[in-house]
Amino acid sequence: MAASTSSAASPPCRSRHRDASPRRGDHRKPRSSPSPSPDRDADRRRRRSRASPPDSDRRHRDPKPSDDNEMLKSGKVDDRPPRPARVSIGEEENDRRTRRSRASDDEKEDDRRRRRTRASDDERDDRRSKRDRGRHHRDSRRRRRRSPSSDSGSSPNGRHSRHRRDESSRRRAEDRGREERRTTPERKEPTPPLPPPPPLPEMIPGRTGGVYIPPFRMAQMLRDVEDKASPEYQRLTWDALKKSINGLVNKVNGTNIKNLVPELLAENLVRGRGLFCQSCIKSQMASPGFTDVFAALVAVVNTKFPEIGRLLLVRVMVQLKRAYKRNDKPQLLAATKFIAHLVNQVVVHEVVALELLAVLLENPTDDSVEVAVGFVKECGAILQDLTPQGLHAMFERFRGILHEGEIDKRVQFLIEGLFAIRKAKFQGFPAIRPELDLVEQEDQCTHDMSFETELDPETNLNVFRVNPNFVEDEKAYESLKKSILGDEMEEDEEGSDDASDDEDEEESDDEDDEEQMEIRDKTETNLINLRRTIYLTIMSSVDFEEAGHKLLKIKLEPGQEMELNIMLLECCSQERTYLRYYGLLGQRFCMINKVFQENFEKCFVQQYSMIHRLETNKLRNVAKFFAHLLGTDALPWHVLAYIRLTEEDTTSSSRIFIKILFQELSEHLGIRLLNERLNDPNMQDSFESVFPRDHPKNTRFSINFFTSIGLGGITESLREYLKNMPRFIMQQQKPASSESESGGESSDSGSSSESEASSDESDKKQSKRRKS
Repeated sequence: MAASTSSAASPPCRSRHRDASPRRGDHRKPRSSPSPSPDRDADRRRRRSRASPPDSDRRHRDPKPSDDNEMLKSGKVDDRPPRPARVSIGEEENDRRTRRSRASDDEKEDDRRRRRTRASDDERDDRRSKRDRGRHHRDSRRRRRRSPSSDSGSSPNGRHSRHRRDESSRRRAEDRGREERRTTPERKEPTPPLPPPPPLPEMIPGRTGGVYIPPFRMAQMLRDVEDKASPEYQRLTWDALKKSINGLVNKVNGTNIKNLVPELLAENLVRGRGLFCQSCIKSQMASPGFTDVFAALVAVVNTKFPEIGRLLLVRVMVQLKRAYKRNDKPQLLAATKFIAHLVNQVVVHEVVALELLAVLLENPTDDSVEVAVGFVKECGAILQDLTPQGLHAMFERFRGILHEGEIDKRVQFLIEGLFAIRKAKFQGFPAIRPELDLVEQEDQCTHDMSFETELDPETNLNVFRVNPNFVEDEKAYESLKKSILGDEMEEDEEGSDDASDDEDEEESDDEDDEEQMEIRDKTETNLINLRRTIYLTIMSSVDFEEAGHKLLKIKLEPGQEMELNIMLLECCSQERTYLRYYGLLGQRFCMINKVFQENFEKCFVQQYSMIHRLETNKLRNVAKFFAHLLGTDALPWHVLAYIRLTEEDTTSSSRIFIKILFQELSEHLGIRLLNERLNDPNMQDSFESVFPRDHPKNTRFSINFFTSIGLGGITESLREYLKNMPRFIMQQQKPASSESESGGESSDSGSSSESEASSDESDKKQSKRRKS
């Protein structure tokens, strides 16, 4: 009993007092469910374990446990009130912080638990709503099956169905509201609307604003404008002028420049001179290969409007100076090339070219020397004609740079190539192409200016400006255009009328000639096929008889017989050695048809005239082929009249041809029969060129030639003629002298005795010379 009283009277622990006090997280209402869930019990136990202080705190808070133990052991009861624990201020603060952190942890845990509970309730409600919807669907199907006369409201089944319908509609409304709450986002404050865009400024009158306007629409707009002097109309005409000039400059080339120049002059170039210069410079920069074309176009315009040529030269020089200062090599190359071709067209004075070369070569670098070399290549031909001394001075400067050797090897090779071009008189670099030579030098206006002067490019001419005298200026240019293009316009009108008349006549002629029209193939396809057939037939035949038979079956049109002779001769010349097969085949054709014989005669003349072009092997085969034809009498011997055997009329190739020809003839006929043929009195006219007797020098050359090739036997008659040639000469001179001295008998007797004595003396001298 004492033990129980002592235990009851002992002061309670600190942790029990804390558990008895209400906690901060327990001020919420209890749930309506009478039986707590096991999760809630676990949470309570977790909170209790967190709220109970550790053992160290208990030992610290119980000041004297030893005294209590002694009292319990002795059995005495302590009637003193419990003493409060002495806790320092720092410990209280730590304890307060601990309680605060635990309370926040409890709140977070409760919040998580509420969310989990809400999610589980929502899932359970969703399942219930799906089940109710399925049940309502089944009830509606049953209701539809029921007959319309039955009274469902009076039966108990009807009451149950109405109750189910009300319940399901209520649940559907709850589900719909829950889904709306879930899907609808949290309401936020409405964002203020964006401020309206600033109003666009009014469009400049007449400006299209970058919108494409078709040409017919632009023409209609120009026609609709009533006030021709208004800024709107001037703006439209300016845009049309700009597009027209740019289009014409971009279309020009070497073939159509003559047709585009009248169209360009038809535009108001006085008003658009800035646009024309700008378009020419831009197009030349974009395509430097057409620089000569643009220079020719500028040259034509310069004859009519010299101020336009001067303005373009000023702008090109300004561009060149800017590129030289900025070290812009591509732009510098384009500008120098443009100036070079303007010098070729005599639009720019040659002094400008020499000054430019002096500037480029004053402080030579690799790039400046390369640009100077290209400039001299372009305009060197015209400078050689206009200022040869100035060009010579520039080449001396090039030579000095080359000897200094301070530039790159590549640039040195460029200078050496320039000297080679100068030595060839600038072949390959003409000053003006023939199709671009459109202006006479007398009509051209040449401009001269220096790089040191200040140049005004007048860039304000590229921008539209309202002209108060627009109508008057347009009328003045119309009259100027008529004076420039008046003749051409009249010629065009006349040409159009003539062209229409010619077209009518041509149409009538075409109708008449349609039936007589013949299609001719000028590609020579049929001729090539014929030659291929002849070649394959010759090469595929076993002997000349088979080849002749097959070749005669080929259908030859009139005039194509010559192709057969040429192909036969070509095949013979292509062989390594001469084949008798070709000679027999040629002999067969000559015997069959006289046309082939005449064609071989033409081939002989043609081959002898071009004998120096043949190789030695081909020359030998051709000579043996014609020797075979002559030896078999297939070819007439008068063809030898085309050969003139003199030292001046023969070459080494022709002498070899004659040598092989006569050697083959001697083998075929023999030296005796050949000599008889050559001494035939009926053929002496044909052999006079082979055995000339017009001059002793030619006679001796012929005798020596045949003797050297081993055919001296055929020259016996020629030797005899050469022996008696002085006597024949004296006999020819004797009748002339007798006629001149027939005045008196005494004089005749004296002259005759003297002539006889002189003739005897000359005969004695000739006999002595022969013996010696």
